[in-house]
Amino acid sequence: MTITYEYEGALYVNLTNKCNCSCEFCLRHGKAQGSIYTQDSLWLEREPTRQEALDSFLGRDVCSYREIVFCGYGEPTYRLDDILWLVDRLKERFGEKLPPVRINTNGHANLILGRDVCPKLKGRIDTLSISLNANNAADYTALCHPVQGERAYQAMLDFAREAKAYVPHVVMTVVDKDKTPEELEESRRIAQSLGVQLRVRSYIDS
Repeated sequence: MTITYEYEGALYVNLTNKCNCSCEFCLRHGKAQGSIYTQDSLWLEREPTRQEALDSFLGRDVCSYREIVFCGYGEPTYRLDDILWLVDRLKERFGEKLPPVRINTNGHANLILGRDVCPKLKGRIDTLSISLNANNAADYTALCHPVQGERAYQAMLDFAREAKAYVPHVVMTVVDKDKTPEELEESRRIAQSLGVQLRVRSYIDS
């Protein structure tokens, strides 16, 4: 079971395969074995406990990485309470030597968990990378297929807007596949209106 793995100098953490979306471009499609990031499969036979995840961390030279990234083959904020517990334990052990912590997310944490989690990110999470992916609710729903329907789009925007009060770096991302320059510029405008940055990601064929 792959819980932590290395990629480009960062330590990635795979806690869940649960996701409320089924994005058209997702690397999970047609990739049952292995990953572009690791030779091991990121499909979990079961979700690791928080202690198993901590043990996986402590089996590595944690402070040697440029960043710790909670990502995985699912939406990591399904395990947000465990993420925060892990960060607290790592900060207790490594203090200021702990690398910056990032969560790659679809921005649906409040929607998924049914509560406002943004204040709990303060002092724990250094960067949030939130998948914008589209410039309106209809296109977003057609591309990402969230189980919550079109309301997931506004929930994601609201999450980004609030989170920047608690997290030093909030970045929204779009995948460049089939995007026109005009659409990318509109994405930049949306990110600016929320007070966050935009990063355009290159499409990776799984």
